[in-house]
Amino acid sequence: MSTHTYKKNEDGDASVLPDKMTVYQECLQACNASPIQAKKCRKLLSRLLRLFYAGETFPTVESTNLFFSISKLFHNDDPSLRQIAYLAIKELCSMSNDILMITASIMKDIQNGDAVYKPDAVRTLSRVLDGSTIHAAERLFKNCIVDSNQSISSAALVSSYHLLPVAKDVVKRWSTEVQESITANKVFPTSSYTQHEFTGYNKTPNSTFIHQYHALSLIYQFRNNDKMSLIKMIQQLTERKTLTNSLAQIQMIRFVEKLILDDPNFVHSLWPLFVNWLNNKSDMVELEAAKLILNNTSKFNSEQQMHAITTLQSLLGVPRTVTRFAAVRVLNKVAIKDADKVGVCNLELERLISDQSRSISTYAITTLLKTGNIESVDRLVQAISNFMDEISDEFKIIVIDAIRTLSLKFPAKYKSMLTFLNDVLREEGGFNFKNSIVEAIFDIIKFIPESKEIALEMLCEFIEDCEYTELSVRILHLLGNEGPKTANPSTYVRYIYNRVVLENSIVRSSAVIALSKFALINDKDLNKSIKILLKRSLQDVDDEVRDRAVLSLKLLESKDLVEAKSYLLPQFKYSLPILEQELTKYVKNPDKSSFKSSFSIDSVPKMSEEEYMAVQYKEKLTGGMDEVIVDGSDDLNSKNNESNDDVKGLDKISDVTKYTLLQQQYQNELSALPEIGDYGTLLHSSAPVELTEKETEFVVTAIKHIFAKHVVVEFSIENTLDDIILENVNVVTQLDTEEYTEELTLPIELLNPHSKGKAYSSFTRPEDDDEKFMLTTMNNTLAYLTKDVDAEADEEGFPDEYQIEDLSLTPGDFVIPTYISNFTNVWDELTSEESAVYNLGDEESVDLQQVVSKLIVTMSMMPIEGTEIVTSGKNHSLKLFGKSISGGRLAAIVKFAVSSKGVMMKNVVKGEEAELVELVANYLE
Repeated sequence: MSTHTYKKNEDGDASVLPDKMTVYQECLQACNASPIQAKKCRKLLSRLLRLFYAGETFPTVESTNLFFSISKLFHNDDPSLRQIAYLAIKELCSMSNDILMITASIMKDIQNGDAVYKPDAVRTLSRVLDGSTIHAAERLFKNCIVDSNQSISSAALVSSYHLLPVAKDVVKRWSTEVQESITANKVFPTSSYTQHEFTGYNKTPNSTFIHQYHALSLIYQFRNNDKMSLIKMIQQLTERKTLTNSLAQIQMIRFVEKLILDDPNFVHSLWPLFVNWLNNKSDMVELEAAKLILNNTSKFNSEQQMHAITTLQSLLGVPRTVTRFAAVRVLNKVAIKDADKVGVCNLELERLISDQSRSISTYAITTLLKTGNIESVDRLVQAISNFMDEISDEFKIIVIDAIRTLSLKFPAKYKSMLTFLNDVLREEGGFNFKNSIVEAIFDIIKFIPESKEIALEMLCEFIEDCEYTELSVRILHLLGNEGPKTANPSTYVRYIYNRVVLENSIVRSSAVIALSKFALINDKDLNKSIKILLKRSLQDVDDEVRDRAVLSLKLLESKDLVEAKSYLLPQFKYSLPILEQELTKYVKNPDKSSFKSSFSIDSVPKMSEEEYMAVQYKEKLTGGMDEVIVDGSDDLNSKNNESNDDVKGLDKISDVTKYTLLQQQYQNELSALPEIGDYGTLLHSSAPVELTEKETEFVVTAIKHIFAKHVVVEFSIENTLDDIILENVNVVTQLDTEEYTEELTLPIELLNPHSKGKAYSSFTRPEDDDEKFMLTTMNNTLAYLTKDVDAEADEEGFPDEYQIEDLSLTPGDFVIPTYISNFTNVWDELTSEESAVYNLGDEESVDLQQVVSKLIVTMSMMPIEGTEIVTSGKNHSLKLFGKSISGGRLAAIVKFAVSSKGVMMKNVVKGEEAELVELVANYLE
């Protein structure tokens, strides 16, 4: 029995679902009563429909009894009762026997009944008939299709669509009537019982022309295998402007899209249709046509794409908020791949910066970030300045991030950018807001050398009144690193020494180190002054300040300043998140709790200054805001990373930093578990793998964690049910290889409705070096005890199982994504090489961008040189780099080519471990 319906059959609480047997008996009594009480029957049938729509069913005998009892209601002429009776009969048709007995009554209602329930009768008739009996109702369906009543015509068209699987040849004979229905002017049903009046945009009074949408879908089923006939129909309907309904026109656009994907040569002959759609009266039609063109840029030339962008440009100024949002969202996606094309919309996008909807403003800013040209920078900055006072700190941070990236894109405009940042830095704001501004100025100093003196002067003025200790410390550190490199270093000494005199002990300590760095330059007078200032700090009341002053003086008084420079100005960088992680493990490790053995800094990876700057530049330029996810409300919600519930806000950082932070988070979580904490260092964690659909009763995702001697699978389980409690939730796993053995499992003790939990399974890895990269497949079943929410505390649960997808250990699970600045040199150094060629299928069935994105995740390697973005629909080269869990380098070049044979992919992998190279090259999901 499905867990979704468990206990519902026995629950008499009306707030959940009505009792099946009670509804069944009451329906039989009411339908067989004489005279029939219409109001009572309507109420009972509504309860019955509620059961059906909740997924409940009746046995065949009971369903048949209900079917014939409800058919007796045809003796009553109440239109509303007849209408709901048809709804119930339609649901019972799939469960009952002898349903053909009611055919005559339904056909009688279709011919002579009230317009209120005639559409329901048509829909019910399509459920009753089959391939052998449809001939008797063929004329009736034809008449309904061309009926002047729009509801009846739409019901007949939709019913015909559903009859195609059982009587396709018969339905095809109705094509003449279906075509006639498209051109006919129909009205809504009117009767003594109901009166519908609809007027609105793109509609004639008393009609919505929705029948055109249904008729068009049916005709497509007749002609989808005959391209020339389909094209002829599309051209005729479009040129004569027969289609009035917007949904029908959108459906037509999607038919054309499928034709173009099958054969791009149709673009030239069908382009006049796009010209009409791009200038349509309906915003929906214009948007759909523009999306088709811009989503298939390889099929359309630059002029045609610009026509679509011009249409979106005009939609940016319409009064309807939803239309502006849709248009700017499409432009934002286009700008990610080709910013130059969207540049013509910059003026309109600048106006949207102050839009009342923050969602639109956000998309406008992020699009301008990618499309702004150097001439529009000053105007853009001025426009942003005008509304900064009107928005919250959270939104200001997004604006500052946009300005930062724009500064790096156009270095020549650093003065206007710094002026803007200096102005907002003086405004009121919280720590996060001020920190984002300081970060932006830091980046400008790092990557635009000519801006250094102006930016440093701004920071010096800021720390005079800075209320945040952390920001003061960071600025002092930067002044110490960059100040000595300027033309007049002594300018900054006064500002730094003021902090020694006026600030708290933490800031004073930082100022002492910053001062000492100015003594490393070849200026005797300045060096002498610095030493005098440092000696004054020897009398400081705080021991940390005194210790730093003593150490600095000791280093500076040595004859050789090499040691002082290596300590105060190191030439390489450590990965700080990993350093913190390793230090935490060192402190917590019981074997080293006595600190008899020293901490090994070799476990922390080093980066040269060049590598560090390359990673930083990639992070700042491309990791800022590639795609902002916002909803339709005015509240600006930050995007949460879906890979882990506790790691959020990772959408604004580079792939390198994101991976490092996630690994650190996973390490901390697993170390906190006593059963797993002694496994040692976490070598690699995979991306989340979905083992169920998101709409199912239980949503399960898995993350594979690789240790030196173990594999730990973390199952994140969500209970989406309202009235079921799960206990002792575990994942039972069977492996297809004996080399991996299950060591332990950690179940979830309790999982309440709409709550999440994590279960763990641990497996030992093969000890043989030849099998250290062995692959395997895990067959998984979710096992649990289920209880009703209202159950007693001591009541025993009902054991149940839920089948979930298999999980495979792939070559990518042994690869750590790694960034390098010079891919070509490393590629030439690697010796082991393996290649494989794949045919991915026909061009129309393969989306290169999706394939590339999936390969990056599957191979667990870092895309290099921006090759993760597909810029051509015909050819593309993806460059990937990573390291194995044992430290061996691994690189791959994946080449794609589109030809008459389909989409070909060649995967060339080079590395230092031949076994892993072969696995990665020959593995494809």
